[in-house]
Amino acid sequence: MNIKRLFEPMDMTEGSPWKNIVMFSIPMLIGNIAQQLYNTVDSIVVGHYVGDNALAAVGSAGPLMNLLLVLFVGISTGVGIMVAQFFGAKSREDLSNTIGTSITLNALASLLIMVAAPPFIKPMLKLLNTPESLLESCTTYLIIMMIGIAGMSYYNILSGILRGMGDSFSGLVYLLIATVLNIVLDLLFVAVFQMGVPGVALATVIAQGISSSLCLHKLLHMTDVFDLGKKQLKIRKDYVGQIVKLGLPSGFTQAIFSSAMIIVQSLTNQFGEMFIAANVIVMRVDGFAMMPNFSFGMAMTTFAGQNVGARKIDRVIQGAKQGTGIAVACSATITGIILLLGKLLMKIFTDTAELVDMSYYLMCILAVGYIAMAVTQSLSGVMRGAGDTLTPMWISLLTTVLIRVPVAYGISYLTRTAELPFGRYECIQISLLISWVMGALLTVFFYKLGKWKKVALAFDEDSIG
Repeated sequence: MNIKRLFEPMDMTEGSPWKNIVMFSIPMLIGNIAQQLYNTVDSIVVGHYVGDNALAAVGSAGPLMNLLLVLFVGISTGVGIMVAQFFGAKSREDLSNTIGTSITLNALASLLIMVAAPPFIKPMLKLLNTPESLLESCTTYLIIMMIGIAGMSYYNILSGILRGMGDSFSGLVYLLIATVLNIVLDLLFVAVFQMGVPGVALATVIAQGISSSLCLHKLLHMTDVFDLGKKQLKIRKDYVGQIVKLGLPSGFTQAIFSSAMIIVQSLTNQFGEMFIAANVIVMRVDGFAMMPNFSFGMAMTTFAGQNVGARKIDRVIQGAKQGTGIAVACSATITGIILLLGKLLMKIFTDTAELVDMSYYLMCILAVGYIAMAVTQSLSGVMRGAGDTLTPMWISLLTTVLIRVPVAYGISYLTRTAELPFGRYECIQISLLISWVMGALLTVFFYKLGKWKKVALAFDEDSIG
């Protein structure tokens, strides 16, 4: 194998669809696992060196953190789709202007979050009924993360640009470097310097800054594919408009999802610190279990985007069938591993037996849902790559707002007793499982309905430049 070719863009408009998808997905899967290690290592380090309360504090910051990142999710999604389509259409000028505009747009968005977010963090955590024992740690963690937001945002956008051009390997290598650095810094700041939760946040910010710098270095040397100078870095309204058009639904979806998570987090906080810590452990394992689904979803977006740009709709349909089948098989395997080895996974995070048992029980409730999510992520990826970002948005909106939140609070209310004043804590995971299954059914229905094909056929490579 020619190692140099791994770092070059991949043209996914030729060759076997399933091979393209798998070859593109493998580096992303490893990269997504590495990225998940950021939060996981944070949890393992604070859980063992600081305590279960610190573990709960880092986890409780997650939903609010995700809400603050919705702006970057929208930019990254819109840019990734445009890059894939213009790369597939071989439109160098449009590709160059899209990349340059996105880099400048992200700088402005990062500055906005750095300045505007920190003053509102503590009041928002109080609104979420965050236990007093966790409040200060959560606040400090989030403020540090927001001040260093540029590293995270630029990695997501720049690696997304590389993926859109078919290069999923470079982002993997840079992320692995940053992950190793994050682990070393976590241990140094927390175990050696005794910095606690702030040390975890600082380690993550530094590591993410390194990964984004490496991505930028790679892009600056891809002059054979696109141009990147002062002319391209200029904000262009037509390209910003297209980025917003394609990215807004995904950003809005993330906002709704994060808002729902915050509402559910408020319910979660009522069940006490032990359940909060157990829920954090479940989320960390869940993050790894979801990685194949997210990887195949992103691969399908790039595959569909490039082939739509090349006017190969039949090839998109063929790839959708093959990619979804592979994703389902991977998720079924992971589900079996979780059921068999779940307790061993939980023991990585804590030595508290009660916490291990509770976490495993909650994980078993969710396990089968990963197969449903394989379908949702794969077919949603196809629709997004074709330019139809509205349909996945409405499905997420329906399953999150009209299903997950009401079901969680409904079960909590209906199971209240004198011994359980807030009801049964399983309501959190049961509601999530139901929303996942309904999401898969709706995604299959709307994929077959075929609106995404009409959007794909309307693509015009000269519509911007």
